[in-house]
Amino acid sequence: MITLRVIVDELVGDAPGGIRRYTEELTRQLIRTAPRDCDVEAVVSNITDEQLQFVRDRLPGVAAVTRLPLAHRELALAWQSGLAVGGPPGILHAPTLLAPLRRHGHQEHHQQVAVTIHDTLAWTHPEALGTTGTIWTKAMAKRARKHADAVIVPTHAVADRLGEVLDFGDRIRVIGGAPATALRLPADADERAARLGLPERYAFTIGTVEPRKGVAPLIRAVARAEAQGIPLLIAGADRVGEQSATGVAAAAGLPEDRVRALGRLDDADLAVALDRATVFVFPSLAEGFGLPIVEAFKFGLPVIHSDDPALVEVAAGASLVVERPRPGEADDAYAERLAAAIGRVLSDSELRARLGVLASDRARAFSWRDSAERVWQLHADL
Repeated sequence: MITLRVIVDELVGDAPGGIRRYTEELTRQLIRTAPRDCDVEAVVSNITDEQLQFVRDRLPGVAAVTRLPLAHRELALAWQSGLAVGGPPGILHAPTLLAPLRRHGHQEHHQQVAVTIHDTLAWTHPEALGTTGTIWTKAMAKRARKHADAVIVPTHAVADRLGEVLDFGDRIRVIGGAPATALRLPADADERAARLGLPERYAFTIGTVEPRKGVAPLIRAVARAEAQGIPLLIAGADRVGEQSATGVAAAAGLPEDRVRALGRLDDADLAVALDRATVFVFPSLAEGFGLPIVEAFKFGLPVIHSDDPALVEVAAGASLVVERPRPGEADDAYAERLAAAIGRVLSDSELRARLGVLASDRARAFSWRDSAERVWQLHADL
């Protein structure tokens, strides 16, 4: 029996929601697509018994859940230092950089380690990770360069950016994600729409006013006449530090009902909000994959997004692309371009219909099952 050991600490840790979702969805599909005479074991840090049971419940069919002797923070520091904490040797898959990256006898002991680098924010936008997160990410990426047998990235755009700072040779593999399997319309969609206060038409986005996400320019965009007075609903927290979405809206002269931050939505509420939106706008300036775009595609939404290379790659022509802010241009230039794109979609019913068809077609290109099968093939090739 061949066992693929998957590090799933993100299921109970403080990882961002997208990485937690990626870890759970991929691991579930690795279990379901395991070849004959192969199984999947989950590996976690020294979590509580209650958390251990939670992991078992979230991963039906997992062969075992191995609990390591160190808590998450200590484990991350130990692996950053190259200490031998990680249980028995074998085939190890890490959905992040949290992995025991040290010298190992690949051929002799049948050991292999594959890690995942989701983006290059540590190098391009370190403020998004904070000082501690940036230092740890860069240190672990350097260890991956030395000791990882394969490095998975979600897009060729990330592979290209990563190649500018670290040389992984031919070890890079591009394997993307997909929408959550639970992201589907619930039976009580009308009741949820009423509770969320969804208007008849609205623009929808996912993010916060963190500068990298571009939500502040989007809010200023809907204040412009080209946006035809459409309300903007935001799935995400209202406040980041001292800045808030409602504050940006007030400064732009918008009434209270024009911009609303809905907070973090569960899958059912998110499905309802996506399904009933008029247009989805994702103005983020830097992404590794751009899962919200794929989620919007799943519901056949017309999508507008920035020209970040990863987003352009994922959308593959099924969207309307807006140029990001150029160095030295006026602060409101990006907002003007976003407003023009929104106005174009709202004014042109044929364009909306065409983008909706393209979105539905493109959505079929993303499957967690396909991602899992490619991971199994990767380890077989190693």
